[in-house]
Amino acid sequence: MFSKILSFASLAIVSVLFTSCGNSGVAVLSKSNIQGVERREAGSLPGPSSDLVEASKSKPRDKHSMPIYSFAERRRVVRTTAYTCSEDDHLIYGSKNATGTQLRYNNRVRSAAADWSFYPVGTTFRIKGMPYLYVVDDYGSALTGTGTIDIYKPTKDVMNLWGRRTVEVNIVQWGSFTRSAELLSQRQKFSHCRQMLSNIIRQKPELGRTAMR
Repeated sequence: MFSKILSFASLAIVSVLFTSCGNSGVAVLSKSNIQGVERREAGSLPGPSSDLVEASKSKPRDKHSMPIYSFAERRRVVRTTAYTCSEDDHLIYGSKNATGTQLRYNNRVRSAAADWSFYPVGTTFRIKGMPYLYVVDDYGSALTGTGTIDIYKPTKDVMNLWGRRTVEVNIVQWGSFTRSAELLSQRQKFSHCRQMLSNIIRQKPELGRTAMR
């Protein structure tokens, strides 16, 4: 009987982990409730402002033909994708982000991934038409060398609802290049980490000393 109880408990835990990656930060929302909210928000999401789109036409482009901005420019047109922690390439990290803390998804703050040489760790931003504050606390090899931001979602279904969207982003506060360099310098066996660190040092040569510690 005891082994049967343990078996049921194990199944329940696995179910939670693989449907919502632990539902970090989500206050007792069912999968269907989350999907409903996401569907409504995605359906009503406005596109970037026309003046911003027009101004972006003269800017240099990344490999996705998206504009590259200076750090002085906080309003920007950004290509976004979505990811979840139950994807094959994220399973080994579970519900942890690249800083070692929990991925966030609640009604105030949500996690995002980016190239840290474009958006250093800790960068916070808002998406036009969305009520949340997003924090860059993760990265991904596919994002390296681009201005694409990957938005964290708690399940694959919700991830697929977002898909790929071009949105207007407003940077609320820039993160830390120093912290980014410190973390990346410890992960130089990965080519995307080497590339991000190299690009950070190109922009901030003084951080080369941080990378050598």
